[in-house]
Amino acid sequence: MQFVDLAAQQAQIREKIEANIHQVLDHGKYIMGPEVARLEEKLADFCGVRHAMSCASGTDALLLALLAHGIGPGDAVFTTPFTFIATAEVIRLIGATPVFVDIEKESYNIDPQKLEQAVSATVKMDDQLHPLPQIPKTGGIKPRAVIAVDLFGLPADYDRINAIARKHGLIVVEDAAQSFGARYNGKPACGLADTACTSFFPAKPLGGYGDGGMCFTNDDAWAEKIRSLRVHGKGTSKYDNVRIGINGRLDTLQAAILLAKFDIFENEVSLRRQCADQYTARLKESGLVVPIEQEGYEGVWAQYSLLAADKNTRQVIQEHLKAEGIPTAVYYPIPLHLQTAFADLEYIKGNFPVSEDCSQRIFSLPMHPYLTEELQESVVEAILGAGSDMNA
Repeated sequence: MQFVDLAAQQAQIREKIEANIHQVLDHGKYIMGPEVARLEEKLADFCGVRHAMSCASGTDALLLALLAHGIGPGDAVFTTPFTFIATAEVIRLIGATPVFVDIEKESYNIDPQKLEQAVSATVKMDDQLHPLPQIPKTGGIKPRAVIAVDLFGLPADYDRINAIARKHGLIVVEDAAQSFGARYNGKPACGLADTACTSFFPAKPLGGYGDGGMCFTNDDAWAEKIRSLRVHGKGTSKYDNVRIGINGRLDTLQAAILLAKFDIFENEVSLRRQCADQYTARLKESGLVVPIEQEGYEGVWAQYSLLAADKNTRQVIQEHLKAEGIPTAVYYPIPLHLQTAFADLEYIKGNFPVSEDCSQRIFSLPMHPYLTEELQESVVEAILGAGSDMNA
């Protein structure tokens, strides 16, 4: 069984993919070819925003968004520690300081109430109000932005997050690496904040056959900056550089592949949602904590994740499933504040208890649009069998 079955997806559209690739080979415009512009137009329309700017990866998308907003040394960027490293990595790369904020245990997304506390604590430099990173006692750091992560394909609570940001004059960046295709209160993901970023890594809901990413915004000035920044700070030509940028363009071949995949994307989202509903219906009495969607949320189910009672129980279940030929994964086993890369921030165990608890108990099941009911049933039976073994 495949954790993500890209071969089954490819079988649906192989001819279209090959035709699109051959078009690129025929015109030979491998850098910023016409397929890139066509993909940007289609995805901007899908997300209900004016501008979509493709780039080389989801990480580059986050980096470009922060650069476009002028974030840098002396700035605080608030984000979750329960995410992939790229979210906070880009904050450090530009010299800003990540201020971590714990998650809601129901959604695994950043907790708006704790976000408010974190902003106040940073302004007052008072770590009694909220855990803060090690920062210079002279000058401190200035709250500038929030990166809200739509973990596992479920949007964060943007009504509350955006309200907090407006109150404190912060920019909100939507990290939609896992949520392209989701909706929040009727609005599409990638259109829920000042700027949004997604990833086209192959395992994502809309994934290419290599790295790729995209930024989204309704702001004309920010869009212009991102288009410049992704091509070495380009001005009127590639030899007229008006700012320091990066080499962050999306390959034309990847755009051609993504265009073929986008033709079936909405149907795949529907199939993902059906899979998630079937898992939840069969597992809600299993003793494991199943994911929930509150009213107004429509996740895209990049992952289907469960919480076991504890780390040992998770290990027993994973080993049982592995013996049955069923793959699982843990997203994420070590919260960012406890990783070596962020040791200089001097966070300690216990700072973010919800993230730490989830990291010890969470595991994800196979999830993709071509997961048949029969395959899902075998996953469920294996999980229930593992539970029976533990209770024997």
